[in-house]
Amino acid sequence: MLIDLLNLAFGIAALAWGGYLVVEGASSLARILGVSQLVVGLTVVAFGTSAPELSVNLLAAVEGETDLAFGNVIGSNIANIGLILGLAAVVRNLDIQSQLITRELPMLLLATTAAALMALDPLLAGTPAEYDRGDGLLLLLFFTVFMYGIVREWWQGRHEDSLVRSSGATRPATPRWPAVKSVGICLVGLTVLIVGGEAAVSGATGLALVAGVPPAVIGLSVVAVGTSLPELVTSLVAAIRGNADIAVGNIVGSNIFNLLFVLGLTACLRPTPVPPSGLVDIAALVFFAFLLVPISLARGRCIVRTEGWILLVLWGGYIAMRYALLG
Repeated sequence: MLIDLLNLAFGIAALAWGGYLVVEGASSLARILGVSQLVVGLTVVAFGTSAPELSVNLLAAVEGETDLAFGNVIGSNIANIGLILGLAAVVRNLDIQSQLITRELPMLLLATTAAALMALDPLLAGTPAEYDRGDGLLLLLFFTVFMYGIVREWWQGRHEDSLVRSSGATRPATPRWPAVKSVGICLVGLTVLIVGGEAAVSGATGLALVAGVPPAVIGLSVVAVGTSLPELVTSLVAAIRGNADIAVGNIVGSNIFNLLFVLGLTACLRPTPVPPSGLVDIAALVFFAFLLVPISLARGRCIVRTEGWILLVLWGGYIAMRYALLG
């Protein structure tokens, strides 16, 4: 038990430090690349903080622990919206860019809807519900399209910005560090986040087992929330420092990455059956994803503290309900 407590304490400390490094490095990198912090949050930060989900799912797929793989992705995405976005909004009101509403949010809803429909095999095809290799390839195809759109827009925007700067109309923002140092700080921060996330998950899981918590509850809550700790710390640090684009972009990008890339790659490696109670989790995921639409559009495209508290209460109620059903 002492080892578990030490792992948990070390993991939390590493996550706090890693989150700070990622936000600082990503902000400097955004200035160097001449792109918005939202794009950096949707790509570099989001993919890096989703590394724990990817590592857990790949290991689970290889070892045949498909229930853990399913619960990790779905549970992490629910926690990203309900817990992490809720906490970030409570810390500071989060302004939403129009680009997020017109492109990234619809992509998240498409990915969520696709994942939900793929789980309806008993109703649509009369077969057991699972994510097979065909589903995995389709999810990876959607992910490729998403990445192509981001890279294409970044390249066009960079070219247009260079023309504006050459005309003398504006000056580029001065980066805090040189390019090499900014990238190095991002990589160090992401590495620390991964190590801290794994240590925290190991410690929390060990403590939960000692306390006699059912394994299904551990997979749904402890592992899912534990692998989302990098997103939690990164978004909270970004919100505290006033980088709302990184805070929100990290959450939306991580959810897209989890559903399209992590779940898609997992299904390609090993077909992933939907657990008997998995449809409840998928329904909750769809609810939280589509709840982002009215929350993002209301109050002048700003997620305020009241809405953050609503998300936290809904997520807490969901976890309590699942614990009651599983326990």
